[in-house]
Amino acid sequence: MRIVIAGGHGQIALRLSRLLDARGGYEVAGLIRNPAQGDDLRAAGAEPVLCDLESASVEEVAAHLQGAGAAVFAAGAGPGSGAGRKDTVDRAAAVLFAEAAERAGVRRHIVVSSMGADPAHQGDEIFDAYLRAKGEADAYVRGCEGLDWTILKPGRLTDGPGTGLVRLEASTGRGDIAREDVAAVLAELVDSSATAGLTLELIDGTTPVAVAVKDVAGN
Repeated sequence: MRIVIAGGHGQIALRLSRLLDARGGYEVAGLIRNPAQGDDLRAAGAEPVLCDLESASVEEVAAHLQGAGAAVFAAGAGPGSGAGRKDTVDRAAAVLFAEAAERAGVRRHIVVSSMGADPAHQGDEIFDAYLRAKGEADAYVRGCEGLDWTILKPGRLTDGPGTGLVRLEASTGRGDIAREDVAAVLAELVDSSATAGLTLELIDGTTPVAVAVKDVAGN
């Protein structure tokens, strides 16, 4: 299966690429806008694809998605960016990627969102703008009838080693989660079409990743 990851050089995306490459049976492509990042993707087992989601057309992105079995949106403006880029990346790029996936006929669509994302979120700080942008993007994806979408909302991200034990539910409450464990959940979700139509929160927990995904897929 070919998997296309938007934001291919992100910390979660690189971890996901390594996991899928190690499993075998996947051809992973990561969208990046900086060609200097290509070697990092290759080292993670992914094909680097130059595509700037802030300037690309729907047709251009759809061409990169042709033949894929799943699309994962893991892009983000990142820390230090202003409200403008929260809008152009965290909202507009996510919308563009979803629209392109529909156009390319790629039904399985997974979004890495954020706990607290809400288009009606109040506040004037940069993080408030981020949560609104993510919330607006999530709302758009939920309205895409051509996508079998799953929206994943991790808690506060940490860089420590993953435990492989998580809490994955419609509502978990606040908590931390290692990026490594987020990537592990995404790797399971790629093949778990039974989670389509679900918005899930993710924090540290006591349930093995594969079991947690199977549990929510059965609800």
